[in-house]
Amino acid sequence: MSKNNTWEKELTFFQKFNFNTGKFINGVEVSILVFCVAALGILLIANVFARTFFQSIYFAEEVSKFLVMLTTFSGMSYGVRKARHIRMGAFLDFMPPKMEKTFLIIISIISALVMGIMAWFSYLYLMNAFDLGHTTPALRLPKWTFYVIIPIGFAMASLQYIRTIIKNLTEDEPWQSPDQQSEYEDEQTGETTI
Repeated sequence: MSKNNTWEKELTFFQKFNFNTGKFINGVEVSILVFCVAALGILLIANVFARTFFQSIYFAEEVSKFLVMLTTFSGMSYGVRKARHIRMGAFLDFMPPKMEKTFLIIISIISALVMGIMAWFSYLYLMNAFDLGHTTPALRLPKWTFYVIIPIGFAMASLQYIRTIIKNLTEDEPWQSPDQQSEYEDEQTGETTI
């Protein structure tokens, strides 16, 4: 039996759920982000070339806006998962580990609720755009297709905060996110070894 299989059997149900959910979400997020950044770069370079020598690509602006929105709202969930979101880390750094863990759980609960509320209201906005039936000027696509990623992005960020809560409830050490322990800044600077 391999070391990886032994490790997976030792996990509790919530740890397995958290681990497998993280693997799936990571694959989706990274794929979307890589595709969007590459497609945006290619499209913008092609548009500059076309505008210089021929005629501008008529749909470049619309597709660029869509790719930026897709990158932004996919990246929001990625940022939460990698603990790259804005936070008041100085307060947490001076707390004892148990108090830090408590605060991380409270912060994650509040953040998950806020992201959930934002997902709900952005869903209502999406449904309103769907009902209006407006189309984009160049491609004549329904405008609501550009807004689909907004509630999904907020819901994914909420899920990442829920995963952070699970991680902090099932592990001994405090975790800033499902993928990052609280002392990850020290790891990067080499001040402590883990």
